[in-house]
Amino acid sequence: MRRPFAALGCLIVLLVGCAEPGDGPAADLSDVPWELVSGTIDGAPVPLVTGFPITLTISEDAATGTAACNGYGATVTTSGAEITFSGLGATEMACSPNEVMESEQRYLEALPRVESWSGTESDLALMGDEVELNFEALPPIATAGLTGTVWELESLVDSDSVSSVGGERATLELFSDNSMLGSTGCRDLHGRYEVTGAEVTMPEMAAEGDCPPDLQAQDAHVISVLGDGFRASVDGQVLTLSTSGGLGLVYRAER
Repeated sequence: MRRPFAALGCLIVLLVGCAEPGDGPAADLSDVPWELVSGTIDGAPVPLVTGFPITLTISEDAATGTAACNGYGATVTTSGAEITFSGLGATEMACSPNEVMESEQRYLEALPRVESWSGTESDLALMGDEVELNFEALPPIATAGLTGTVWELESLVDSDSVSSVGGERATLELFSDNSMLGSTGCRDLHGRYEVTGAEVTMPEMAAEGDCPPDLQAQDAHVISVLGDGFRASVDGQVLTLSTSGGLGLVYRAER
């Protein structure tokens, strides 16, 4: 579970250079969401913790990612097969267990030491002195499968624990103009969402109303999942949202 211990830091806007044709690897780094699958720094592995992925997305004028716990950014410069990351900045959250923060620390230590890259459409390797970071491409979120449907909340997921939903009908609606409406079972939600790489984020979200004591935990769970940024998958009539740390929500299309 993520626990804020300080005000969130601002992510640094990243500038990405483009290699000239034939000047470097054939793969295109831009707009591909990548997830770290293995890494080493000074001969020791970068530990990976299930449920706390490390991601990287580079676009024309920005590169962002999640470092197991926190969002991060850095200035990026590329020239052919050469790539450097500098001015690293991150949000300030604390995550448990302690292994998550260790995973983040090792990754953020490794990234500024990267000097070159190679890859294909599905694999990316970042390399430097005593550093290697290997990523796999994540499938982009198909927003067409999310929008135009009223999703009704069925279950709250916390790691391996699944609990039922109480209160009034809890819903989620995402619209093609990037607006959203919903409810937690006791409070109404409205705001805007964005798709960034393989995640959906809600930079604008407001909750209105009051919750009785027996629904406050459910309300906090829904707000945490939607507010932290989530991955979304649709299987038939079921929508599953999942976040770093094992929190999730399971919705079913309204009948």
